[in-house]
Amino acid sequence: MVLAQGERHGYAIMKQVEIDSGGRVKMGPGTLYGSLKRMLEAGLVQESDRRDPEDERRVYYRITAAGQKALDAELQRYREVVALANRTPRLHGEAYAT
Repeated sequence: MVLAQGERHGYAIMKQVEIDSGGRVKMGPGTLYGSLKRMLEAGLVQESDRRDPEDERRVYYRITAAGQKALDAELQRYREVVALANRTPRLHGEAYAT
């Protein structure tokens, strides 16, 4: 989801995940780069030509068309799960009301 907002390098991705989650998710480098590797192999993200003039070692990543399509499908799946939970009384407290 972070890369759908624009190109980022690894550390910026980790920081944005933390911000977007309100501090509840702190992604470490192993998790991030393992995920990026799998997404690169699946064609969901790709390395960008962009480089940081202050640190040439930083690799920027961007979402691909296939990645955007996969993200859209996943977001739709989440919407459907939330809609189901909202229609299920025991999942949102109605069964416990007094």
